[in-house]
Amino acid sequence: MTRKRRRLWLLLLCGLGLGSATALTLTAFQDNLVFFRSPSDIAQAAPTPDRAFRLGGLVEAGSVARETAADGRPAARFRVTDGAHAVSVTYTGVLPDLFREGQGVVTLGKLGPDGVFRASEVLARHDETYMPPEVADALKRSGHWNPAEGAAPPAASWNTLEPERSRPRNGS
Repeated sequence: MTRKRRRLWLLLLCGLGLGSATALTLTAFQDNLVFFRSPSDIAQAAPTPDRAFRLGGLVEAGSVARETAADGRPAARFRVTDGAHAVSVTYTGVLPDLFREGQGVVTLGKLGPDGVFRASEVLARHDETYMPPEVADALKRSGHWNPAEGAAPPAASWNTLEPERSRPRNGS
């Protein structure tokens, strides 16, 4: 075998090795990528049940129900909304101290075949002014918040999923 031919084979083997390593790395990253979705995104195109993703929005007012799981651990059911749509969420474990209705939340988990999101992790916002960027983007897209007009409104003022409450009329 000539020197040129050996060099060509060596170059081809190195290229094959580099290509294989790149393919394996990209495959591993794809399995670990966790995308953010809002309730409106899920209503448009639900992800596959085996795919983990982050669901973010605001905890819908009046939707939190705390329970005890069969194994004695605390459990909670609540709804995450972006104003236009809402997704039911179940979580087994201790909720963060700052978790409450009307506050921003990002959950990590999978959507079940029944349409209920089963969270393995719940993150609540950490102060009164912080809103996760993904939640802010979802509120902007749904038309419930324009940052030029000031801070995000409380969930109770834009939650279109609750039926209109009857308001007393003047003079009645």
